[in-house]
Amino acid sequence: MPRALPPLEGPVHDPPPRPSKLSPSVVESVAGFTAGVVSCLTVHPLDLLKNRLQLNTKTRSKPGDSFRIIRNVVINEGGVRALYRGLWPNMLGNSLGWGLYFLWYRNMKDLLQARRGHGEHLSSGEFFSASVIAGLLTGACTNPIWVVKTRMLERGANHPDAYTGLWSGMKHVYQTRGLKGLWAGFTPSSLGVAHGAVQFSIYEKMKHRRGAMIGGEHNLTNWEYIYMSGGSKLLAGAITYPYQPIRARMQTYDANKNYNGLFDVLRKTWKNEGFLAFYKGVIPNTVRVIPTTIVTFLVYENTKLYLPTFFEDEMAHEED
Repeated sequence: MPRALPPLEGPVHDPPPRPSKLSPSVVESVAGFTAGVVSCLTVHPLDLLKNRLQLNTKTRSKPGDSFRIIRNVVINEGGVRALYRGLWPNMLGNSLGWGLYFLWYRNMKDLLQARRGHGEHLSSGEFFSASVIAGLLTGACTNPIWVVKTRMLERGANHPDAYTGLWSGMKHVYQTRGLKGLWAGFTPSSLGVAHGAVQFSIYEKMKHRRGAMIGGEHNLTNWEYIYMSGGSKLLAGAITYPYQPIRARMQTYDANKNYNGLFDVLRKTWKNEGFLAFYKGVIPNTVRVIPTTIVTFLVYENTKLYLPTFFEDEMAHEED
C-alpha cells in the first residue's frame, strides 16, 4: 500500500523518493490532469459568476452585482443546476490544460537544467522562461475550448441560441467565424501567460528555499503547499488580472459585431466603463482562484509524489 499523505503540520523527514519506473513526463501529465479535474469540480459556479461579471458591458460595477447574478441564474435559468452550465468544456479545458502545462513545464526545466552543472538550482528567470513557453503552447492547444466555454457561460441553457454542448459550440464558431473565431482572445491570453510565469517563479523559489531549510522539497507538508500556492497566486493575480475581462469580451457571441480587435476592446472598455472595468469580476475571481489554486497544487504535488509509489506497490504485489 502507498504511504499516507504527509501531515498538514510538521515536516516528515523521509529519505528522498526512489527513482520511479514511470517516466517524469507521464507523472507530470497525470498529476496535472487530475489536479485540473478536481479543482474545476470544486469551484465551477464561481467561474460562471466571474464570466457574467466580466461580460457586463451595460453598467458600471456596483455592490451586490454578484448576488444579483447568482439569484437570476438560479431563478430564471433552471435552478442550482444552471450554476454548472458549461462544466464539461471547463473541466476538459482545465484538465487538458494543466496536464499539458505541467508536461511542457517539466520538459523545459529539464532542458534548462541540462545547461547547468549538477546540483545547481535554476534561477527565477529560467523558471519564468519555462513557464512562458509552457503557457503559450498550452494556450494554443486549448483556446477553442475556452471560446466555447465563455459562450456557454454567457447564456443560460434556456436561451434560444445557447449551445447544447462543446462540439456543437465549436461547430457553430467555425461556421460563423472560421478558424480565427476558435482562436479569438488568444492574444490577450498570451499576455496572460505572464500571470502563470510570475506565479511559478515565486512558487518555485518558495519551494526551493523552504525545502533547503527542512532537508529537501520531498519533506514539504500540505500546509506549506497551501500557503506557497495561495501566496504566489495572489501576488501574480494582483499584477495581471486586467487581461481576463478583455479576453472574455473578445470570445463572446457578438464580439465581431461589437469590437474591431484588441485595441478597440481596450478603447471602448476604458471610454464606456472606466478603469474599474478592467477589474470586473476580480472579487469572485479571487475567491475562486485561491481555493482552486490550492486544490490544484495539493492534488498535483501529492499525485506526483504518490503515483510512482502506487505503481511500484502494485507491481510488487503482482510479483508476490
